[in-house]
Amino acid sequence: MAFLNINATLPEKGRDLRLDLFRGIANWAIFLDHIPDNIVNWITTRNYGFSDAADLFVFISGYTATFVYARMMLERGFIVGATRLTKRVWQLYVAHIILFVIYIASISYLALRFGDSEMINEFNVAGLVDNATETLRQGLFLRFKPLNLDVLPLYIVLMGLFPPVLWFMLRKPDLTMVLSIVLWLSARHFGWNLTAYPGGQWYFNPYCWQVLFVFGAWCAMGGARRSGWLINSSVTLWVCLAYLAFALVMTMAGRFPALGGMFPEWLFSAFNPNDKTNLAPYRFIHFVVIVILVIRFVPKEWPGLEWKVFDPVIVCGQQSLAVFCVGVFLSFVGHFELSMSSGSLFAQLFVSIAGIAIMTTVAYYISWSKRQDKPLKPPPAKSAAPPAAKAA
Repeated sequence: MAFLNINATLPEKGRDLRLDLFRGIANWAIFLDHIPDNIVNWITTRNYGFSDAADLFVFISGYTATFVYARMMLERGFIVGATRLTKRVWQLYVAHIILFVIYIASISYLALRFGDSEMINEFNVAGLVDNATETLRQGLFLRFKPLNLDVLPLYIVLMGLFPPVLWFMLRKPDLTMVLSIVLWLSARHFGWNLTAYPGGQWYFNPYCWQVLFVFGAWCAMGGARRSGWLINSSVTLWVCLAYLAFALVMTMAGRFPALGGMFPEWLFSAFNPNDKTNLAPYRFIHFVVIVILVIRFVPKEWPGLEWKVFDPVIVCGQQSLAVFCVGVFLSFVGHFELSMSSGSLFAQLFVSIAGIAIMTTVAYYISWSKRQDKPLKPPPAKSAAPPAAKAA
């Protein structure tokens, strides 16, 4: 049947350092953005446009999952590919549960140790005081999430549902992308979302955020290559630059009331506050624009990717899961440190730099540890002396 034919272009073999670079940047930015009242997080992209590091993280996750498992699914069958994806989901789930336990234990201990009852409410762990057993049970089902622990459950759900999507993507990549967009827009229109505990809904609506994950898979499956004529168009370049400028102005208008007052209310309210939960269309378009510019100006063979200055962030991208978990916990530690101290500029700089240094150290250690687990290559065998040498 024609439907069963493979119509996608498989990703090229070999590591794409751009993925590691930008995933490392996303991990650093998520850490900084999770520390409130921190001047250093002004360097992250969320302050200068509609999308932020979370969009980048989800997109690269979809791209990487396709890069790793698409060829496996073709060469070894759907069952093998699906089970390998399931194994990865289990690893993500275990990492989330470990982080979840350490996170709430630390918050509860510090709140009791320093008599700060507001901390429990601020980090959304008040349910542990009222009904600890049910709250922990809901946490195992990903329905209860303390503050800043929303990204990993989203990643787990998207990866868990990815095997049939990848199977379909291999055969009908463009149709899969269209159906993903339809699901996203339908969820926004009908208000579909998953329920959270003890109330409310998921901060990252999976029905909406899946479109970024599938978009990453579509790009990996040759979608970006097939769109080369559009990406390299001069008209596209100017449209993208104009949209980035518009997004910058609207975002700054939301940050500074004096600037926001200069725009009509209908225009200002259309983009402020930024609808992150349901992934507003202007937010998705903003990220697509960034992807277009990166593909155009940062090719896979760009020599700059080999510069030593990028090594720390690339290594953090290569060890993304561990670095992400460490970064989430350190963001809580940094927030607590600033709230208990003067919160001075020096303290903000120290907390930010120290946190990134610890994340980078963890990444380098894990990279080194993985190399030690690999068997040593045997030394090359010495060649026997030629007959002429023996005679001599």
